[in-house]
Amino acid sequence: MIRPGGDCCFFGLNFLKVQWAHLRWAHFPFLAYAFFMSTMNPHEHLATLSREASLIGSSAALLGWDQEVLLPEGGRVYRGEQLALLARLAHERVAGPAMSDAIATAEAASNDLDPLGDDAVNLRELRRTHERKRLLPVELVEEEARLQSEGQGIWAKARGASDFGQFAPVLERIVDLLRRKAECYGIPTGGEPWDALAEDYEPGCTAKEVDSVFEPLEIRLRELVATLSAADQSPCDAFNRVVFDRSTQESFVRRMAEGIGFDFNRGRLDTSTHPFCSGTHCGDVRLTTRFHDDNILDALGSTLHECGHGIYEQGLRSDAIGLPVGDSISLGIHESQSRMWENQVGRSAAFWEWATPLAHEILGEGARTFDAKALYGAANVVAPGFIRVEADEATYNLHIIIRFGLERQMLKGELAVRDLPEAWNARYRELLGVEVTDDAHGCLQDIHWSMTAMGYFPTYTLGNLHAAQLFEAACSDHPGLVDGFSRGEFNPLREWLNTKVHAEGKRYGALELTEKLTGRPLSAEPLMRHLESKLLPLHGLD
Repeated sequence: MIRPGGDCCFFGLNFLKVQWAHLRWAHFPFLAYAFFMSTMNPHEHLATLSREASLIGSSAALLGWDQEVLLPEGGRVYRGEQLALLARLAHERVAGPAMSDAIATAEAASNDLDPLGDDAVNLRELRRTHERKRLLPVELVEEEARLQSEGQGIWAKARGASDFGQFAPVLERIVDLLRRKAECYGIPTGGEPWDALAEDYEPGCTAKEVDSVFEPLEIRLRELVATLSAADQSPCDAFNRVVFDRSTQESFVRRMAEGIGFDFNRGRLDTSTHPFCSGTHCGDVRLTTRFHDDNILDALGSTLHECGHGIYEQGLRSDAIGLPVGDSISLGIHESQSRMWENQVGRSAAFWEWATPLAHEILGEGARTFDAKALYGAANVVAPGFIRVEADEATYNLHIIIRFGLERQMLKGELAVRDLPEAWNARYRELLGVEVTDDAHGCLQDIHWSMTAMGYFPTYTLGNLHAAQLFEAACSDHPGLVDGFSRGEFNPLREWLNTKVHAEGKRYGALELTEKLTGRPLSAEPLMRHLESKLLPLHGLD
């Protein structure tokens, strides 16, 4: 402490001498770092800042994984503070003046860059992210991080008790925060709050554009479901009612994950209330799944789905960690990878020719009465139900359409949060013909809104559209691709995706990439071909 009086200046002078000596030696790494930064070319300097922000963000992701998998309940409040701090630090790195100056300097030196080269892509995407993030006050960023941690904990308790009333107050706060966030971003002319939020998940996506896809798709899906429901023949779901112990189920789904190519030397599989994929970089990818006493196909589908996300993450460039060219394109493309491995692969007859002997071996007596044809049929039962993640392919997108409409209404103030269960149940009655019996099977089943993720849900259906179209292209490039699944040959598909999708990073936009690889704009036709060619014959309608 500096005392007032005659010795104040003396103390200050000596203090500066000591501190300079300390700085010269103990802080030499900092001086060396500053010198090193000053010698970089503008794009190297920009990449360094991007990697630093990514390090903070990936550290937060690891704490988020721990929160859902290992964290004791007593640690949740402090975890919220940890995540809030990291969110602030990452935001300051991305939105701050150092990034602004680095981008401007790099742009001034970029006249002769190839627009699709790494430096140009990094610059373009960092400029877009910087301009967007700087619109958010840091206090709002911290508030959202705390609310995410709190919201997920309250949601899990409310879901366990099947009591929406426990979750409603925090969801009201979440909706209020997201409205304020949308206002900070700026609502597009003629648009709505949902549009401003969706940009974080699917750049360029608007509610009107989603509507233009969803409205005709809903009609076709409802017609298909009605046709299948009226058929005299349908697959049997008896396999899903067989009870298998938890450790046996874990062994089976892990073997399936290894079989399709998830690298456990660079990843792991755990359990959580809601399955997800997280991690820090391509060498550390964390998956979770969930188990029931019966319904083994839910555990398998969840695992294959998250493996699809994980294979994408593991396929990103290891030399570009923390840079846009080493990052995923959008959630729609990310979901295309998860849905492709879950559906085009995991629900195919060829997959079950390979998987059935392994099911007999690992699951034991309870599985041995089912042959490959029966297991293929069980994986493709069409039965309108309550739970999105357990839904068959024909009804899955109807679950997404419901959520998309409800979150738009809440954000626009057309639906009060307290009225959500009633509105949810009415839409399930209308679109799926089922009566929701409790909140756990209704509006509490998904974790997304507790994570402040509104604008997210349509990416699942967009992912289905991308998946079907990309899979047709992969099959065209590799005749016999699907037949190879019966022999456990999944490498050709994984390598095609690694090369064509994963390694491109953010070089192309989602719609641009799919059109480049398939030769046509994104369309619902490949998805409908996929569904009809498989499900109609299984119902005796071919």
